[in-house]
Amino acid sequence: MQRRPIVFGLLVALAVLVADQASKGIVLAWSASWDAQIKPVVPFIDFAALWNYGISYGLFPQGETGRWVLVAIKVAAAILFAVWLARARSRFEAFALGLLIGGAIGNAVDRVVYGAVFDFVSLHAFGYRWYVFNLADVAVVVGVGLLLYDAFLGGASKSPPSAAPMGPRSEAEREP
Repeated sequence: MQRRPIVFGLLVALAVLVADQASKGIVLAWSASWDAQIKPVVPFIDFAALWNYGISYGLFPQGETGRWVLVAIKVAAAILFAVWLARARSRFEAFALGLLIGGAIGNAVDRVVYGAVFDFVSLHAFGYRWYVFNLADVAVVVGVGLLLYDAFLGGASKSPPSAAPMGPRSEAEREP
């Protein structure tokens, strides 16, 4: 008996949520001992203790009302992805949706608990710095990428069912 992909997807979502919240908690506690806001890790990665009160890249900082609007959007997205997950036809699709659900809930938890999302990974190279992000953000980006891959390039499992042949049927196929 094959397990439905929904169970797998929900386990992925739970794993992402736990890993996201644990990583944020560890870095948040550790950052209290830093003597600067940025802690170099390797030549191209720093940890940075930043609170994101807006949406992506800190755009459109939100007040108290906006905070709850963003929480509602994250929860609604997680619910819609869960509905999609209930209809998933493969573990691949369930994995991608689990990443999205876990990531959305992870950042929603931050907004509920702290009023903002805690971001701490900063990538940089050759004098360029990209935005600061967290594990939930990575899960969402990877989840979207996998769904796009599945939709456009994973076509073998998504081929439409073969249609009945057009034209007259044989005597044996005709209904009485």
